[in-house]
Amino acid sequence: MNDVLNRVRSAPGTTMDAAEYGADFARAFAAKSGIVWKLERAQHFDEGDLPSYLAMVAGDWDRAIELAEQMRPGFREDNPDRMDFRRIRVVEEPLTPYLRWELELLAMRAEEGENSRVVPASAVRSYESAGPVPELVLFGPELLYEVLYDETGRHTGARRITDREVIEPCVAILAGLFDQSEDLRAYRTRTKAV
Repeated sequence: MNDVLNRVRSAPGTTMDAAEYGADFARAFAAKSGIVWKLERAQHFDEGDLPSYLAMVAGDWDRAIELAEQMRPGFREDNPDRMDFRRIRVVEEPLTPYLRWELELLAMRAEEGENSRVVPASAVRSYESAGPVPELVLFGPELLYEVLYDETGRHTGARRITDREVIEPCVAILAGLFDQSEDLRAYRTRTKAV
């Protein structure tokens, strides 16, 4: 059972570049209702030329948050009433600068309807005998994306997997992690006070 998440990496699937994944994801998103799962594990991603990210990298925290606030309308659109988008964010402490910034954005997403929760890295350790768990998006038992990044943390695309025998055990694990997780906004408030 503990190798379930890492089995995703060797499961048959269709590899797509970032543009192909974006288009495929948009089609799946438009057709989906109910629960969608996302598991985020890496402690740093390269967000390219996203203005808020660039301001954070430059050390201008106030500007980074101001620019993030401008993204709110898009966060609302990402959370239609027909969907329960459940993000599980794995965190390691002390928090990286990237993760502190991302938690601010995820708190905004939560305020706009995303069901975002946090688990400590220890919660996924038993699944990491072969390395960190993969970054995943699951549209139920019929579709899973293993989201791909290069060594710098820049998004490069995804693998589209439709094998229910691979996906269904992953859904069960994510549901279990979600049940033991902490509300993201509560976590953010608690860690900001430290």
